[in-house]
Amino acid sequence: MQRVAQIIQLNPQDEAAYIRYHEQVWPTVLATIAACNISNYSIFLRNGLLFSYFEYSGSDLIADMEKMSACIDTQRWWSIMDPMQSIMPDALPGEKWSSMREVFHFDPIPAEQPEISQDKTASREFDRL
Repeated sequence: MQRVAQIIQLNPQDEAAYIRYHEQVWPTVLATIAACNISNYSIFLRNGLLFSYFEYSGSDLIADMEKMSACIDTQRWWSIMDPMQSIMPDALPGEKWSSMREVFHFDPIPAEQPEISQDKTASREFDRL
């Protein structure tokens, strides 16, 4: 499974419409996302920055993205969403949503979780960072 994180800017005047659309994403768009081996998909918004995260369980992300882009309803959805968004200033050529590099991931195995300490030293160490 591959974790994918991406960012793009949301035009301020389009924020309300963008949120409204995403409250009722078209069922065919959702079905296409699932058919392209994408799950656990979320989009977050803060101060005009959209952050998306999804998990990809297929074997060929490029082929699945091409499959997604071949869906007529997805194309229609994108034709509505695209004008609401602006690429990042440092976007690579041809890049719409800019990929992010994962710098940390924690996925504990339940049997290996350490006992939680009540020691306040660790929290004071964090405050100094």
